[in-house]
Amino acid sequence: MFTTKRMDQKLARIRAGRYTPQDFIIADAKDADMAFGIATAGPQLDAAGQPTGRMKPLQHYREDMVRMIRSESIDIMLTSLASAEVLTHAGAFAGTDVTPAVRLNDGTDIWVARGAAYKHAPTLPFRTARLDRVKPVADLGLYAISFYNDLQADHRTLDAYARFRDEASAAGVRHFLEVFNPQYDVATPGAAFVDYNNDSIARCLAGVSRLDAPVFLKVAYNGPRATEDLASYDPGNMIVGILGGPASTTRDTFELIRQAEKYGARVALFGRRVYFSEDSVLTIRTMRRVIEENLTSHEAVHLYHDELQKLGIRPKRALAADLELTSEILKAGM
Repeated sequence: MFTTKRMDQKLARIRAGRYTPQDFIIADAKDADMAFGIATAGPQLDAAGQPTGRMKPLQHYREDMVRMIRSESIDIMLTSLASAEVLTHAGAFAGTDVTPAVRLNDGTDIWVARGAAYKHAPTLPFRTARLDRVKPVADLGLYAISFYNDLQADHRTLDAYARFRDEASAAGVRHFLEVFNPQYDVATPGAAFVDYNNDSIARCLAGVSRLDAPVFLKVAYNGPRATEDLASYDPGNMIVGILGGPASTTRDTFELIRQAEKYGARVALFGRRVYFSEDSVLTIRTMRRVIEENLTSHEAVHLYHDELQKLGIRPKRALAADLELTSEILKAGM
């Protein structure tokens, strides 16, 4: 039996139209072992800070999960099923207000082992995790899809998603829906890709009962207009969340969450941007301050570096470099 935790309380207020910045939901996405394999935890470094040619063990990744859960800085911890079982057996979630979640499918677009090239083709649906094994450790999970404007590929994707919803409903497992941008340019004659993508998301959920629908979405940040269009479409039922994407500057991370919330997102699910930062808990706590205290991303980077100095942690970039915005989408939204 899973008790109502902070995530569900926030979702209830969001659905009821009572959202405040304190209700913004943040998930730590640590399910990368289902994508990167042994490279998940990142490279080992020698005493001089240089790569040794080996990767850190998965335990390093899981230790950061435990640290994040115990900090109570997040609302959701998303992991692979294997990690969820380890965390549950160790009692990591006991007595916390953090909701465990499991990645429920691993289509071929996230098969990104070193040297792999699968992401350059439309996703083939695939699921490793069994829902009857998920239920004892989590009643919430992520299901991911992508739209390609390709009849056969999109039909295959939606058919697999329909079968999944039936199984998830029977198993008593809730889900949130991740919609990736394709890894290559997709032609959408007569319309911008973001409009095609938003229409595809709304269309594919229109025939889904609220009993089987995703509790929220996880989508790429495609700019102010695209985010606002999706978030304002059916806000009481289709709650928009933003995925983080690859690590970049700290300014990018804080500006991404600032813009996403400003234009209607109510959830952020960041993985590599958090894990590969200097201090994952401090990164999440500063993200919260951006939302709750209306800090600019510029102010937040200064604050973050000040806190790193107090903790005796050396930043990966000089302050001037970390203040740079490198994303063209974020620059356009300023």
